[in-house]
Amino acid sequence: MEYINNWFYQKFLEVKDKIAIIHKDQKYTYGDLTDKINEFNKLVQSQIPKGEVVALLSDYSFYSIALFFSLIQNKNIIVPVISITKSEIENKIDVSIAKKKIAIVNDQLQIIDTTRRNTDPLYEKLRKLDHAGLILFSSGITGEPKAMVHDLDVLVDSYKKDVVKEINSIIFLTFDHIGGIDTLFSLLSIGGTITIPESRDPESVCALIERNKVDVLSCSPTFLNLLILSEAFKMYNLSSLRIIGFGAERMPEFLYQRLKEIFPAVRFQQKFGTSETNAIRVKNHPADNLYMRIEDPNIQFKIVDNELWLKSSTQILGYLNTNADNFEEGWFKTGDIVDTYEDRYFRIIGRKKEIINVGGEKVFPGEVENIILQLKCITGCTVYGLKNIITGESVVAEVAVKQGFGATEVKNQIREICTQRLDAYKRPSRIKIVESISFNERFKKIRRM
Repeated sequence: MEYINNWFYQKFLEVKDKIAIIHKDQKYTYGDLTDKINEFNKLVQSQIPKGEVVALLSDYSFYSIALFFSLIQNKNIIVPVISITKSEIENKIDVSIAKKKIAIVNDQLQIIDTTRRNTDPLYEKLRKLDHAGLILFSSGITGEPKAMVHDLDVLVDSYKKDVVKEINSIIFLTFDHIGGIDTLFSLLSIGGTITIPESRDPESVCALIERNKVDVLSCSPTFLNLLILSEAFKMYNLSSLRIIGFGAERMPEFLYQRLKEIFPAVRFQQKFGTSETNAIRVKNHPADNLYMRIEDPNIQFKIVDNELWLKSSTQILGYLNTNADNFEEGWFKTGDIVDTYEDRYFRIIGRKKEIINVGGEKVFPGEVENIILQLKCITGCTVYGLKNIITGESVVAEVAVKQGFGATEVKNQIREICTQRLDAYKRPSRIKIVESISFNERFKKIRRM
């Protein structure tokens, strides 16, 4: 049978007896995966026209991964949707103009016509190229989610490798996230093992690591902070872990140092990428100081007014529901503000849209959060700007507090440490005690704007 990405299929055959996927304590080999892809091919090709836009209503499973590759072979434009509310699902189907939606019920495919009929110039471009497509939505934390169109053939081919490695990694980021897609392709391209969590809470993840002797965990700093607070790492044997990757948001320096104390035998690996450009290979600075350098043949980068700009061979074709004013002559303006270090290393210090303007002075929320998080009474912190008729904006800190500490005591400790460590204009003028710090389903902190 001819495959659109034949090198992937050949890789699966080469390692057919290796474990490809572990889900719900069931182990599936690469041979099992190719068999299931072939089975789904017959159904997909008989019911879904080539090049059709298809909403895949599932997070990761053995069946959804096999279906994903079958849809790639059929050169469909795929919209992974993991939302559980009907309104969110219908909104993504509306925006993407998905003609079909597929659910997996009792390990069987349910293919439903959505009655959407319109098309888009970006889809026509993919069809003329005879390429599959991938539609991803931004998190929508600060506005309406953007619908991004990837050329899936180009994306897949960027992972082509000849090596085979013994790696067992949890696929933590979801099917609708570029980081999750990167983990999927990265692991399968080297004959690695993907371990799929049924739940992404710290205790469940730690139990999964112990049970399946997982080597690699890549997740967000928000999840790693929850892992520390839960103390789940003390309840399970995590000695199999060799690498903890972190990305999707800025890593607080204090949290990073704490993690290294807790996991001294683990190598920490900074991850970086954007939904618009795909994941990007980076090298950590030898001094282990959260600076990184891009070492990716698919990427060019430059820094313009302290903002990181990227140009990628795997970047999106465009957006379905907004203009592309964050692109300039092929360069993607990431919105990440960086400071630079020797030999082209840089560190992200904040997002452009998150900067708080206090009387003309710039305040980066992450800098303030890193100071407050050093207090033992604090379990979480989010800093943002609030409109102020005198200074333009003022600094607000929302903090979650450990049991046993009173509000007055906590606020006094915050004011004291901020007075010692921060310039006056960076100090919070308002401190709010909250039950917990909000984060989305991707374990990314939700910050008010």
